[in-house]
Amino acid sequence: MVALIEDYIPGQEIAVEGLLDDGELTLLAVFDKPNPLNGPYFEETMYVTPSRQNKSILSAVQNQLAIACRELGLRWGPIHAECRLNESGSWIIEIACRTIGGRCGQLLESSTGRTLEEIIITNAVGQKADCRLDVEAAGVMMIPVPGRGGVVRRVEGIGEAARIPLVSSVEIDVRPGQMLVPWPEGCPYPGFIFANGEDPESVENALNAAHQQLDIILAPVLPLQVTND
Repeated sequence: MVALIEDYIPGQEIAVEGLLDDGELTLLAVFDKPNPLNGPYFEETMYVTPSRQNKSILSAVQNQLAIACRELGLRWGPIHAECRLNESGSWIIEIACRTIGGRCGQLLESSTGRTLEEIIITNAVGQKADCRLDVEAAGVMMIPVPGRGGVVRRVEGIGEAARIPLVSSVEIDVRPGQMLVPWPEGCPYPGFIFANGEDPESVENALNAAHQQLDIILAPVLPLQVTND
């Protein structure tokens, strides 16, 4: 009999985008996740870069990830990692040979001065990706499903959210009639808010201010029972 015993790892969570060039790891961006991500389950709601962690912590994270990549046999291409930071150090939650997912990839252009696609293709053909790190602060709010979820009627406040200073775009994906299901079952995010600014704190504040302007109007999901008479 085999038993798997797991323990919850507390602490602040960060996401790391890196690029491997013949085993050498370069960090493209480190994203803070400012909102508390506590169990038993949660959804990610915000990425902000550059990280506000001190340089010694980020250097330790880079060294730890480089060792993990070598042990996994990863030598070329992008890596995406999730780590937890606490008084005991850095803990790798996930490391995968992939890029950041979905539209969040556009944040790399703000932090490096080049698009994610340019960076990956340049690396794939054996050339050095010339990136200027931390060109400006950038962040994204992955809009969470409100309350207990329900059927979308409409989304109000989009224009007001888009007019918040530093907000670059408000992208709403849900449509009337679509069902939103909260975690732990979960469903796609209702949309995304992007912001750019001089420092990560201002970006975080802009994202929160824009989110407060949005009101996703939901109708309850009525139970339906089918019987065969």
